[in-house]
Amino acid sequence: MADSRGGPLVLGIETSCDETGVGIVRGHTLLADAVASSVDEHARFGGVVPEVASRAHLEAMVPTIQRALKDAGVAASDLDGIAVTAGPGLAGALLVGVSAAKAYAYALGKPLYGVNHLASHICVDQLEHGPLPEPTMALLVSGGHSSLLLAPDITSDVRPLGSTIDDAAGEAFDKIARVLNLGFPGGPVIDRYAREGNPDAIRFPRGLTGPRDPAYDFSFSGLKTAVARWIEAKRAAGEEVPVADVSASFQEAVVDVLTRKAVRACKDNGVDHLMIGGGVAANSRLRAMAQRRCEDAGITLRVPRPKLCTDNGAMVAALGAEMVARGRAASAWDLSADSSLPVTEPHVPAEPAEDDGHHDHGHSHSHSHSHSHDHVHELSKQNLYQ
Repeated sequence: MADSRGGPLVLGIETSCDETGVGIVRGHTLLADAVASSVDEHARFGGVVPEVASRAHLEAMVPTIQRALKDAGVAASDLDGIAVTAGPGLAGALLVGVSAAKAYAYALGKPLYGVNHLASHICVDQLEHGPLPEPTMALLVSGGHSSLLLAPDITSDVRPLGSTIDDAAGEAFDKIARVLNLGFPGGPVIDRYAREGNPDAIRFPRGLTGPRDPAYDFSFSGLKTAVARWIEAKRAAGEEVPVADVSASFQEAVVDVLTRKAVRACKDNGVDHLMIGGGVAANSRLRAMAQRRCEDAGITLRVPRPKLCTDNGAMVAALGAEMVARGRAASAWDLSADSSLPVTEPHVPAEPAEDDGHHDHGHSHSHSHSHSHDHVHELSKQNLYQ
């Protein structure tokens, strides 16, 4: 049973992209956050290579779990459950984490919880600022996602208000960094250069901010193209590209749109708290502008510390612990990785008729979305690379 003094003790495994994350949480208290990153192995390719990521997860999984247990000072047998990112993410990478979680949960006789990557990014804030207000408005910005989400209940009710229609914010940072020859990943290095630049030096476009545009959707493809063309024109004219000013002006355009739409979503929906998560939430300018605009609007801003914004196992453990605390159904043993798991499914439970809360969960589970995601190993190579 869970420790009544501090809530459920849950281990979380995150392998949706290039970080092997293992976290251990008791209730809302973080006990361990072990991460093994393969980012250096992808840097020479200018982006994440799915096969390289999957192999790195395989190699890092057991040592990272052992390190987390040691850091937390707990034994695996003490755990109340195992949580794992079931999606969305890279299919092969997810499959490594899901397989490991199944093996540990089955061997230890613990319930298994397949949880949603995006919902986990929201729930991690409980480890820093306590229980989430209900509802919570969340702006999630990363290399793969730019989303505005309304979460009345993080374990069962997450509603998408808007998302990117093309490039995610983090993806745009990576692409502009590549054009500027700054390396990969682009977010941290552009943030660094931008501090020395003038954000008003170049007026880059703000996508989907017109009166007839979707209020909560994002588009960064046009911005990315505009910045790339500006840089190319400078080089063609034989002029030096002012890297700091370009970085600051590009970053300002991204952050302006993100914060403007997030504050509008809060006002429109009568929500007085805004949570920002995902890797781009580590950006210093995003944090500063969000703080100012939220204060002006009477909105309380919650942003986890930068290490908890990027992909990590702590966020998965946090959501898993909340699932246990609220008595949500565990997942079935045939849980499969789903590279496009919708955020409307915070977790993947077994069918109610077949769930007894422990080992013998049924061998099927139903989902409301139309695409099939049983047996990820049968996905074609084309799907794997999308």
